[in-house]
Amino acid sequence: MSETPLLRLYRKFTRWPGGQWLFSRAVCFKAPYFGSVSPRFTLLENGRCEATIPHKRRMQNHIGTVHAIALCNLAELVGGVMTDASLPKGMRWIPKGMTVQYLKRAVGTQRGVATPGIPLVSSDTGYDFPVNVDVFDRAGEKVFNAVITMWVSPSR
Repeated sequence: MSETPLLRLYRKFTRWPGGQWLFSRAVCFKAPYFGSVSPRFTLLENGRCEATIPHKRRMQNHIGTVHAIALCNLAELVGGVMTDASLPKGMRWIPKGMTVQYLKRAVGTQRGVATPGIPLVSSDTGYDFPVNVDVFDRAGEKVFNAVITMWVSPSR
């Protein structure tokens, strides 16, 4: 499988000091809404994406934990970037739905990890592509899980 343009860009940027920060800013420039959670990509490869978000007051809920929607934003971000970085040539994707589970209080920096639920393949027809996203706190405990259904189809 050939390397996608997004994966090439990530590998190019991360060769330099500050490259993960620069890549994170580039992604948020392309999709500005995700800048609201101040993500930092820490790993991107075919079939896996990891990023962190800090625990900032603007992302807190009324009980002082990271807000549920901030966790959803992290999940959609890493799920989408993983899908884009793994996509076969001639295919496109869009989020179709997401189910989430809040497992425990999310306090401190949160790390989202996206992996495919099934192999991502070329097809003449569109299909549902499930992406699993787990979010972990600093101690490595899972605080949140999402399954995002991406609609993958030919880019005709």
